[in-house]
Amino acid sequence: MRATKLVSGIKKKCYKERLMALKLPTLKFRRIRGDMIVVYKLLINMYDDNTVQLDINSDKRTRGHTKKLGVRRCRYDARKYSFSNRLTSICNSFPDEIISAPTVNTFKNRLGRFWAEQEVFYNYKVNITGNRGFNL
Repeated sequence: MRATKLVSGIKKKCYKERLMALKLPTLKFRRIRGDMIVVYKLLINMYDDNTVQLDINSDKRTRGHTKKLGVRRCRYDARKYSFSNRLTSICNSFPDEIISAPTVNTFKNRLGRFWAEQEVFYNYKVNITGNRGFNL
């Protein structure tokens, strides 16, 4: 049985060009977006408190939004690359209008607009570091 062509003219394109032609984000972008949605749900206490411990910064002199996450100092890589430490700088880079969203769907829409034209949408080699940008 032959496989039929679903999209013509895409076979010889590289991964990035295929994503751009189909208007699809990279898997890396989708994973980070999903992680940010989980962080938002943890911040608004949608999950049980015993699932993941996020350190909310209690210092009121911080710039940006009121739900800044604190970074734990780590000596070992196992903790350094854990869920909460990996996403802290990205979450802290968001403006207040994203974090203060009243519902999860509103958060998703605002996050999508905030990251709309970022390079990581089509380039899987780019790393998200926070500070409203992406570094290679």
